[in-house]
Amino acid sequence: MNKNVPLLFGNMVFNEEVMRQRLPREVCKSLLKTMEEGKEIDPSIADVVANAMKDWAIEKGATHYTHWFQPLTGATAEKHDSFIAPTQGGTVVMEFSGKCLIKGEPDASSFPSGGLRATFEARGYTAWDPASYAFVKDGTLYIPTAFCSYTGEALDSKTPLLRSIDAISREGMRILRLFGDTTAKRLTTTVGAEQEYFIIDKEMYEQRRDLMYTGRTLFGAPAPKGQELEDHYFGPLKPRIAAFMAELDEELWKLGILSKTKHNEAAPAQHELAPIFTTTNMSVDQNLLIMGYMKRIAEKHGLVCLLHEKPFAGVSGSGKHNNWSVGTDTGKNLFKPGKTPAENKQFLLMLAAVIKAVDDYQDLLRISVASAGNDHRLGGGEAPPAIVSMFIGDELQAVVDSIVRGTDFKGAARGKMNLGIPSVPTFTKDTSDRNRTSPFAFTGNKFEFRMLGSSQNISMPNVVLNTAVAESFRQFADVLEVAEDFDKALTGLIKETFTAHARILFNGNGYSEEWEKEAERRGLYNLKTSVDAFKTFTAEKNVALFTRHGVMNAVEMASREEILYENYAKVVNIEARTMIDIAGREIIPAVNAYVTEVAATAAAKTAVIKEIDISAETDIITRLSTLTAKAYKTLSALREADDEAKRQPAGERMAEYFLEHVIPVMNELRETVDEMETLTAASYWPMPSYGDLMFSI
Repeated sequence: MNKNVPLLFGNMVFNEEVMRQRLPREVCKSLLKTMEEGKEIDPSIADVVANAMKDWAIEKGATHYTHWFQPLTGATAEKHDSFIAPTQGGTVVMEFSGKCLIKGEPDASSFPSGGLRATFEARGYTAWDPASYAFVKDGTLYIPTAFCSYTGEALDSKTPLLRSIDAISREGMRILRLFGDTTAKRLTTTVGAEQEYFIIDKEMYEQRRDLMYTGRTLFGAPAPKGQELEDHYFGPLKPRIAAFMAELDEELWKLGILSKTKHNEAAPAQHELAPIFTTTNMSVDQNLLIMGYMKRIAEKHGLVCLLHEKPFAGVSGSGKHNNWSVGTDTGKNLFKPGKTPAENKQFLLMLAAVIKAVDDYQDLLRISVASAGNDHRLGGGEAPPAIVSMFIGDELQAVVDSIVRGTDFKGAARGKMNLGIPSVPTFTKDTSDRNRTSPFAFTGNKFEFRMLGSSQNISMPNVVLNTAVAESFRQFADVLEVAEDFDKALTGLIKETFTAHARILFNGNGYSEEWEKEAERRGLYNLKTSVDAFKTFTAEKNVALFTRHGVMNAVEMASREEILYENYAKVVNIEARTMIDIAGREIIPAVNAYVTEVAATAAAKTAVIKEIDISAETDIITRLSTLTAKAYKTLSALREADDEAKRQPAGERMAEYFLEHVIPVMNELRETVDEMETLTAASYWPMPSYGDLMFSI
């Protein structure tokens, strides 16, 4: 059925067009000014906005409203209240006040706080974020909000993000004014987050308790075929997948989400969705909605969406490519090279600011993507390595090198690609190839941060990017604002920055052993695990960065550090307990049952013919019995290691113990069980195989 997409798009969103239709002119003007300039909202308009929102939402089928927020769980949270209010006659009216719009008061006692508050202190506040549109979903008006404690500390992901957006705008405007820009009022950061995910059959998913409890397969021998032939990548969409994607697009379009590109990814059963850029704040909210809708729509089609970073060993895992850029409210992209020398100097200063930020805060960028799940993926052949570096392309690298050396730059003209086929037109090729091994790459008018995990909230990586670049802007402005000769100071600052931070630039193969050695020689961080990364979070320079720009204070950072360690330990503990449960209650009994049948077969054969060859049966029994004994012994060791880990002091020490003592035993148990799978009849194996899971749709 043909759909009118322009009519469908955003029809469940209280967007600018709806505001202009529903709000009095001055009220609308005031609200839009708040949204566009980041100004404090005028409380006097709140009742008018709330009433218009309520009437619009009711017309869309809403009966409730919720303050939708992002606690430090990595997910979202919501408490629903109806619009109804009683009357004296025993009937009800539908009401929604400005007070209810601006502030909510959810019970916050059970959300992670990292020691910011005691469990018995339940009061928390949600505060309306007018810069992200409200929308209607499932009969409820969703109001994006920030979330804080009774004493004002940020208990969410959105509050630091909004603060970081203000920081980069504030410091960046100082730079723009120096270049004579008097029209821009604010800098805006934009993000387009490409989302990778797996889709499998729901019936098979429900037979895999490891997937149900942890999101990834804790056991599983490789299928005869993986992604070696690369035939899945960009291949034709299978009918069930195409139907799922079509409905997903439609639901996302209704919410004003610019779902643009969809395709099969490299691994069997893996796919990707890419949206068009939008403001960072809205992109974060929308990516959370995208992940939620992927799960719910997949289920409608008898499917399950897996967002774990490495649901299957031996094939590509799933990440997110965070395409990040900075522009002005007047529409100017600051990462776009100009046509005049002055414009190009501004571009080079912006490039220098990002290079400096990535080098100075490479540890924070690594922390921003660190998780137990992402540890299975980073450096795994389909994802960037754990070493943070920057790719800027051959042409820009040549520009940087010429500035550092003080030589003239002679760039190559953009060549034409002629494929030698008369019917296919020639086209202009890019000046540089794409480096997919680079964690942080300049890809033309934007930077692509490729280390993010598939399941994570993209807020923290963008908090780090915004704040680190804001710090570069601050330092640059401090120098340039007092310079007697602006052009001379600017030229010197660009050269000095490129020279001082050249170590972070690398255009080669990030997967190679040579690069790891070279990175060590350059003095770059190589934080191979999340636990390694977490240890640098509250380093003095990092606390100074966030406090200086008002993004997070020392207390808020310490709480997040504690949550990072706690969450890592909890995830690994759940995985260990799941392995113990499955191996002990499903796999070992199933293998023993198969061994019993093989033994019975051997006995039956020898009962008929005493000298018959039963070497096959004997070999199977011997090998599986040996493996079963090994698995049982390893399972017991895993149980002991897990119990000991939970006795460690909470925080860094417990996370370290899980990393150093529990995970190695988990890996040993998996190796043994996976070998058992290859020797056990499929009819006895208690769960679907990798081949079943990845090739059944």
